[in-house]
Amino acid sequence: MADNAEKPPVEIKEGRDYRETVFLPETPFPMRAGLPQKEPQTLAKWGELDLYNAMRAERQRAGAPLFVLHDGPPYANGAIHIGHALQKTLKDFVVRSKFLLGYDVDYVPGWDCHGLPIEWKIEEELRAQGRRKDEVSKAEFRTRCREYASKWIDVQRDGFKRLGVLGDWENRYATMDYGSEAAIVAEFHKFVASGQLYRGSKPVMWSPVERTALADAEVEYHDHVSPTIWVKFPVVEGSDAARGASVVIWTTTPWTIPANRAISYNEAVDYAVYQVEAMEEGLEFEPWAKAGDRLIVAEKLSDDVFKAAKIAKARRVEKVDCQGMVCEHPLAALDTHYAFQVPLLSGDHVTDDAGTGFVHTAPGHGADDYMVWLAHGHREIPDTVDPDGAYYPHVPLFAGLKVLETEGKKAGKFGPANGAVMDKLIEAGRLLARGRMEHSYPHSWRSKAPVIFRNTPQWFIRMDEPVDTPELGGRSLRETALESIEATTFYPAAGKNRIRSMVESRPDWLISRQRAWGAPLAMFVDKETNQPLHDPEVDKRIVDAIRAEGADAWFNRPVTDFLGSHDPDRYEKIEDILDVWFDSGSTHAFTLENRAHTKWPADLYLEGSDQHRGWFQSSLLESSGTRGRAPYDAILTHGFTMDENGEKMSKSKGNTVDPEVVIRESGAEIIRLWAAMIDYADDSRIGKTILQTTSDAYRKLRNTVRYMLGALADYTPDEAVELDQMPPLERFILHRLYELDAQVRTAYEGYLFQDVIRPVLDFCQNELSSLFFDVRRDSLYCDQPSSLTRRAARTVMDAVFERLTAWLSPLIPFTMEEAWLTRYPDAHSNCMRVIPQTPAEWRNDAEAARWAKVQQVTSVVTGALEVERREKRMGAALEAAPVVHVADPELLAAFEGLEPAEVFRTSQARLVAGEGPGFRLPEVPGVSVEPLKAEGRKCARSWRILPEVGTDPRYPDLSLRDAEAVAAWDAAHA
Repeated sequence: MADNAEKPPVEIKEGRDYRETVFLPETPFPMRAGLPQKEPQTLAKWGELDLYNAMRAERQRAGAPLFVLHDGPPYANGAIHIGHALQKTLKDFVVRSKFLLGYDVDYVPGWDCHGLPIEWKIEEELRAQGRRKDEVSKAEFRTRCREYASKWIDVQRDGFKRLGVLGDWENRYATMDYGSEAAIVAEFHKFVASGQLYRGSKPVMWSPVERTALADAEVEYHDHVSPTIWVKFPVVEGSDAARGASVVIWTTTPWTIPANRAISYNEAVDYAVYQVEAMEEGLEFEPWAKAGDRLIVAEKLSDDVFKAAKIAKARRVEKVDCQGMVCEHPLAALDTHYAFQVPLLSGDHVTDDAGTGFVHTAPGHGADDYMVWLAHGHREIPDTVDPDGAYYPHVPLFAGLKVLETEGKKAGKFGPANGAVMDKLIEAGRLLARGRMEHSYPHSWRSKAPVIFRNTPQWFIRMDEPVDTPELGGRSLRETALESIEATTFYPAAGKNRIRSMVESRPDWLISRQRAWGAPLAMFVDKETNQPLHDPEVDKRIVDAIRAEGADAWFNRPVTDFLGSHDPDRYEKIEDILDVWFDSGSTHAFTLENRAHTKWPADLYLEGSDQHRGWFQSSLLESSGTRGRAPYDAILTHGFTMDENGEKMSKSKGNTVDPEVVIRESGAEIIRLWAAMIDYADDSRIGKTILQTTSDAYRKLRNTVRYMLGALADYTPDEAVELDQMPPLERFILHRLYELDAQVRTAYEGYLFQDVIRPVLDFCQNELSSLFFDVRRDSLYCDQPSSLTRRAARTVMDAVFERLTAWLSPLIPFTMEEAWLTRYPDAHSNCMRVIPQTPAEWRNDAEAARWAKVQQVTSVVTGALEVERREKRMGAALEAAPVVHVADPELLAAFEGLEPAEVFRTSQARLVAGEGPGFRLPEVPGVSVEPLKAEGRKCARSWRILPEVGTDPRYPDLSLRDAEAVAAWDAAHA
């Protein structure tokens, strides 16, 4: 007391507002993103920079390795949907991440323009004008199709660019471009020249609604209800027991009975003759079977047949051998056209799992039927159904009747054919029973209408004959394609098995279509030999004409313009168009070849998983058949987009997500972040709740960046601290940057975008916001600028910012661009950067181990203070001075060189070795916390409660640290 009395009086500065002396974060980078307004501004700046080409030029000057992503063309029909958005965003992740890793990236966006969907749209327009397609010239129709596709290319391109997708948009490709059509036809000519092309008459999947053949890739399966019939074929040749009996077949396609030419059986199935002894009684109708009938069916299925026919009792007469058996056609009694023999043919495709154990065989209407018919030496295939799905005029009893309706509201529904056939079978006394069955049935994936198998002449590419060209070297197309699959890398790896199984079992490639809008099978066929004309000069004239005038040249010009010295009367001009899968499968030929700054094959193809049967496969087959290998080194596939409940999106259900709406309301960055966070290899869910969760994650990330920008205000390299002078916490954060750098690089190399964003988000939340920023907030705000701790924190924060803005640039480029240019307004685009090198000396496993232990102890302190706050015994953590008892020597040693109060974010703290009283967490044994209150006065500047507050007479309401800082500030601002 006496000593105090002897001190001279001091000027008291109580009540001062110290806010101006605190280094609060300052940045123009706003908390609210305003993405819908800012993103278009960023896109405009990128456009002024010609960003994509500028990036390529810079990488090329640096001698960067080339990476080629070949774009699978979307169909130019309608605005973009969320599936488009996901796919294009994933492609942009690839492009931007490869640029980030130092590659020169070639990516040319493209469009698929030919095919049925556009034809339908034009037909709808014509009908609205009161015109029919057959009233319009092919030239006018094709012009309308071209104009329609052009319109949607523009719409879709704008939608993709709004998502931030980088690419060579000015040199986009389209399959309807004249040069593209010429290249497609040139690729087709290669198959003609190599002898891989042939014309065959066989049953193919045919869409009566669309009036064209369909390839396997154009067919999808849906549940469908079909009529079922059991039909009796009287035996005319066979064993004594079989004579007078009838072979019973079962089918779900009654309309194919007029085309029946045989019955198939399996030699491994046991068949027997049964005699009907009694029918069910009390029925509301008279069954078609009667006592005394003798029926031949598979023994295993006899009870099922009798149940369907309402047979109450039947006696097994004896086993029968079907070899050599011959039957009468069930309609023979009604018209002599059907008075031919129906042989029984053995076939492995027959089973006794369902039906009767016999298969009604119509070789013009089924693949198995066709193959077993040929295998037994038969060649003539009956034609019974025309392109409209109606019986030809030469088919007795049923001429003109339709299998499926093709127009109006009933399009795709059953026509009268099935009913008419059943009526005639009843009239002939050959129908045993009938019913209905729901089963999986092929439908056109475009019209969604059922398809039929129909015999028709088409052009095919052989899959299994050796090809004697330098490229294939005597291998078949199938062998070459399978070898290419083995040489291809798949992401995910399961894609290899999927496409391999498809290629192993696929039939010959059907490439002809009987439509108007497409690239033509531009060739001539010798009428005498029925073989295609192969004359390089003719082919050149065709290709040159198409390159100059488009595919219309083939349809509009006289044949003499192409044939030269050949006699036009000898040749048939083929006017079918190519399967659109051949078109898109040829895109590598005119996008990757004969262009500067690219290469063939592509490094990567990226599409949805359904393209194993589509673009991936057609590209594989086209390139294998012309170049002897796949046009890609790797394939990446993604799943489908579903609603939040995992259900398929449908406008009728109202569960679709329109990317344009999301962009308008939240910004493209939210779609991009969603795409980065999902496991794209599986089907992905999206909806309002998921997008809100994504927006929340974005907001946290943005706030992390904003905090760094504010804390780094006025930072210059002059204040940087060397690694050996860094405090432990800073060394730990640098170690985490070292770890993340390796993770990010590996993830981008493997296209695992989820493995970039999720670890980075966790790092931002756990190590940055919850640890580093929280612990260093006091030093950043209140230490003098010269403080080693503050300088070290800002040095590390600078390293974090440099890497975070690079790592996330491929995924959320709008935000990272905004952050980068906020800090460096005169700098080049953030997108131009190459990923920063991270020094190996930043690796510090010891610090990582230390902070794992520190965090364990800290979790107990945090838990204790939460209890105190909940019980209203304490407010902020700065009111606390916890005593922390640590029994584990390793945990205690982890705090060596650390200030416990700083780590715990309290005003004071004390570590005590050994067990002690207080709060505990079961998961951290040996640690207990006494949550005592801090003693002393509250510093008016830092708010820490310390006994030393007021001991500096210049600033009686400040701690000593804060007093020195304010004194320095006052001196600097005097």
